[in-house]
Amino acid sequence: MDLRCFLALSLCLLCIFPHLAHSRTRIPVLLEQKKTEGSVIRLRRGASSATFDPTRVSQLSWRPREGSVIRLRRGASSATFDPTRVSQLSWRPRAFLHKGFLSEEECDHLIEIAKDKLEKSMVADNESGQSMESEVRTSSGMFLLKAQDEIVANIEARIAAWTFLPVENGESIQILHYEHGQKYEPHFDYFQDKTNQELGGHRVATVLMYLSNVEKGGETVFPNSEGKLSQPKDDDMSDCAKDGYSVKPHKGDALLFFSLHPNATTDPSSLHGSCPVIEGEKWSATKWIHVRSFEKSLIKRATGGVCSDENDNCPVWAKAGECKKNPTYMIGTEGLLGYCRKSCKACSS
Repeated sequence: MDLRCFLALSLCLLCIFPHLAHSRTRIPVLLEQKKTEGSVIRLRRGASSATFDPTRVSQLSWRPREGSVIRLRRGASSATFDPTRVSQLSWRPRAFLHKGFLSEEECDHLIEIAKDKLEKSMVADNESGQSMESEVRTSSGMFLLKAQDEIVANIEARIAAWTFLPVENGESIQILHYEHGQKYEPHFDYFQDKTNQELGGHRVATVLMYLSNVEKGGETVFPNSEGKLSQPKDDDMSDCAKDGYSVKPHKGDALLFFSLHPNATTDPSSLHGSCPVIEGEKWSATKWIHVRSFEKSLIKRATGGVCSDENDNCPVWAKAGECKKNPTYMIGTEGLLGYCRKSCKACSS
């Protein structure tokens, strides 16, 4: 085809399809318009509708850093909790380790206020719920008062921030001291007896804070943990620690584990113990946290079971018919009192 034929054919095409003359400039516009119109998401529900354009959303890059903290204030006490220092150890049981949860000064303070008040540690009898001595637990310990001083109050607030469980659901912090050969055989923190369950229900979570380093032994061990076979074993571990998933005490670290599943049933994999101390000594602090207010349950027991509600929402729930819809929680069973007995008129004040 010579040049004259090509030009003639091109002129004919432009006459027949004139929009091609502008295609170079129009196509990008059409593509851009198509992209924008095609990116809009429309949702209609009844008479209302919504339009959302994801092209107007920008992606933000976020990386955890040490400055990412959660702050909680309760009365005069406050807590600063850094979730980036927490690592997950196991899902069965649910267990997490917080590096540097306590400062050196806080660890030393707790030991100082406890060391002159230690007594032989006790265990709860499975039948009666009464405290008793046992060779299963050979440490010594004592309980602090709730919010005994500013340092203790701040630690309690920090625990509440980490666990998302109210301060009032926790027992007083117990300080424990293990000398050479002393231990606590594997056990559960949830209760087998009804007597202790009346005080705030089962212990749902435990925060174990290490107040000292231990030269050898003294590990916290979970014999039924799913990770007991996958955890590397080394010569620094005691024989006891090798029988399960173990956590070596480091001053300032804290271990959080749950004794109940998310559906509130007991978790057998939460079986745990404190291995015998082989070299050195071990100081620790334990905070047990219940499914409901431990403080209010103590008051109820001390006042002889005065007819009352354990939740401020009880009158609203009762008015909504929850006494009949959910009697186990609201009124209780033969062996365990409910939380809204007063509002449900299940008792007389």
